[in-house]
Amino acid sequence: MVQLLLALDDDLSQAQAQISAIENMVETADGAEAYILHVFDENPEGASVHQVEAVRETKDRLEAAGVTVELLESSGDPAEEILKYAQKLDIDQICVGGRKRSPAGKALFGSITQDVILGTHLPVLVCGSSEK
Repeated sequence: MVQLLLALDDDLSQAQAQISAIENMVETADGAEAYILHVFDENPEGASVHQVEAVRETKDRLEAAGVTVELLESSGDPAEEILKYAQKLDIDQICVGGRKRSPAGKALFGSITQDVILGTHLPVLVCGSSEK
């Protein structure tokens, strides 16, 4: 069984690309368990992971594909939280969404995806936005 950590923000198009990648992976795996993590930057209203449309759709589609899904939420620095959960849950692979950025944009704003890739020894699957 493969254990995956999907880090989702609220971008539905990116979530759909991640869903497709995991569905393809699950077809060849002998079972899969996915932890879907949404990290809130700030959450003064006390929002729940269940309120994020990208999380709900991902959960529904992966469960329909036979994947056991558990929802996780946290707040703080997204890259740090993703890496913390990956280690805590003994994950086999991390799946993140990626955005196109210029080199200057990466230098100025940083990149959660880049921080995750450089911060782990685990394989990291990076999915762009869905074309749908």
